[in-house]
Amino acid sequence: MSEAIFVEGLTKSYGGKTVVDHLNFSVKSGTVFGLLGANGAGKSTTIECMLGIKPADAGTVRLLGENPKKHRHTLFERIGVQFQEGDYQKEIHVSELCEETASLYRNPADWRKLCEQFGIGGKTKASVKSLSGGERQRLFIVLALIPQPELVFLDELTTGLDAKARRGVWKTLETLKEHGLTIFLTSHFMDEVEALCDEICILKKGTPVFRGTVEQAKQLCGCERFEDAYLQLSDEEVDA
Repeated sequence: MSEAIFVEGLTKSYGGKTVVDHLNFSVKSGTVFGLLGANGAGKSTTIECMLGIKPADAGTVRLLGENPKKHRHTLFERIGVQFQEGDYQKEIHVSELCEETASLYRNPADWRKLCEQFGIGGKTKASVKSLSGGERQRLFIVLALIPQPELVFLDELTTGLDAKARRGVWKTLETLKEHGLTIFLTSHFMDEVEALCDEICILKKGTPVFRGTVEQAKQLCGCERFEDAYLQLSDEEVDA
């Protein structure tokens, strides 16, 4: 199995404060990898540095075998990205946004089919601003999959979705994974992580404190529930 992501020594500081501290991991092609941690742990900064949106202070990143800063044009024909929020024209319709996105790629997926797959097929004539939070979230996933990527980054995948919709998204992503898609995700829903992730990395103040499988995390902490193991490892304990 080939390597879709390689990260070594990734480091990023702001104003003298280290936000990501010598982070190392790799992700095999056709797997789901979860980057976890409390708010402020460094997840978003890690993704931004990996994608070349922000310059890292040190470290090496390869996505699909290429440098994301040096080979952006060719590489991002093969990568999809879904962030929590998108900044779009207020009145743009779903169909217009999908068509505009598809026009950027040589071999885009059929966005109408994707909208149907993710339960927003009846919303293509609606304006983006009229969508509910869950519908917007599903639209952002559709936009990330329009390039027919080999690797997709999904940030807080199912925020705003009800239980049925969340499970529908999981099922679709499992099918895409079976067809070779590599998925890199962040999530605060531990049931989602347990259902989808082949491997995880937990960050605490920019430093990795665990790398392995969900089962290994539970065994390490002596916990039956992964959420309890995650809280212990991330030090994200809630007050009693």
